[in-house]
Amino acid sequence: MPTVSRPPTSGPAVSRRTALRFAAASAFGVASVPVLAGCADGEDADTEVDSLVAQSRLARRDAAGAAATIALLPDRGAALELVRAQRTAHADALDAEIARAAGTYPDGTAPTTSAPPSATPTAPAPPPGLEQLRADLAESQRSAADSARALTAYRAGLCASISAACGTYLAVVLP
Repeated sequence: MPTVSRPPTSGPAVSRRTALRFAAASAFGVASVPVLAGCADGEDADTEVDSLVAQSRLARRDAAGAAATIALLPDRGAALELVRAQRTAHADALDAEIARAAGTYPDGTAPTTSAPPSATPTAPAPPPGLEQLRADLAESQRSAADSARALTAYRAGLCASISAACGTYLAVVLP
């Protein structure tokens, strides 16, 4: 059987000084990962909060539109009141998540135990009518669905639920 000879080793391929420099650089790199991850999470959280603020504004707009349409169509009042109440509840849930995620409200105030501040919807000059309300709800449905795809965890579920509710209003409640 032939014997395999190994080449003689001539000592370490890397000097001790080089190894220490590498170890120090690695330690610095490992220590900086959480810092960099924290920066990225803050940017993502800001983007998610902005998306939730937009959804809250749409919900308040839809609730005001439904309330104004009740005066025009009193025979559809029960269905319109349902839309108004649920869209207000959507806005309240979104505002609560905004406060939880951001630590402050969009206007810069700190959260309290009372209801979060919201943009007061301006009353449209003429009542919007049922067709305008349907168009607004369709826009809200699309916007919430788009937000749900971009958001994560609870926020995605919240927006997906809102999108489904808007679709139900259009297909079942206000056909």
